[in-house]
Amino acid sequence: MVVEDFRHPVDAGSDRVSIGGRAVDLGPGRKVYLMLDKPKGVLSTARDELGRKTVMDLLPEKYRRMQLHPVGRLDKDSTGLLLLTNDGELTYRLTHPKFEREKEYLVAIKGRLQSSDKTRLEQGLELEDGFTGAAVVRGVKISPFNYSITIHEGRKRQIRRMFGELGHRVVALKRIRIGGLLLGDLEEGDLRELRAHEVRVLLGSGPHHGE
Repeated sequence: MVVEDFRHPVDAGSDRVSIGGRAVDLGPGRKVYLMLDKPKGVLSTARDELGRKTVMDLLPEKYRRMQLHPVGRLDKDSTGLLLLTNDGELTYRLTHPKFEREKEYLVAIKGRLQSSDKTRLEQGLELEDGFTGAAVVRGVKISPFNYSITIHEGRKRQIRRMFGELGHRVVALKRIRIGGLLLGDLEEGDLRELRAHEVRVLLGSGPHHGE
């Protein structure tokens, strides 16, 4: 059976799993939680059929055999906070819509939003795949960014499409927070392991608003 969903349940006692023809060890191993400041131009996927650079290429050698995968995605042209882990439970809690994890982004557009634009973003607007949820929008002065937006969803290129619906092209986009986890002063392209209390925050159950 070919499985494409990483959340598919696996019985370590009876199932045999292989990726690309190579057997995967289902025995107990160290769970790893990495925070990466993803650079622009790098794909947030485990592999790319066209041979383009992915976040896996940024990992030090000691993490290469730990079966890590990106949690969610940032598009190629976006930067900022991306998590990589081999913990399926964490991945589930951060990607399933029922947990409503806040994600905060810095956005750079040319010009300014009208008050009516801000209201539409905050109340939700209609895209081709349905209405967006309520967002929190505020002005910032963090060069080159002039807005911050917080959402609870994770649709493909959602923020770029939201601003595009209002006639504004996003020229730079950076994720700085997931739930209570802040990117902080991590440099672009750098990564670090999460501390124990940071993992506990991310594994907390239920909706997380304003952590």
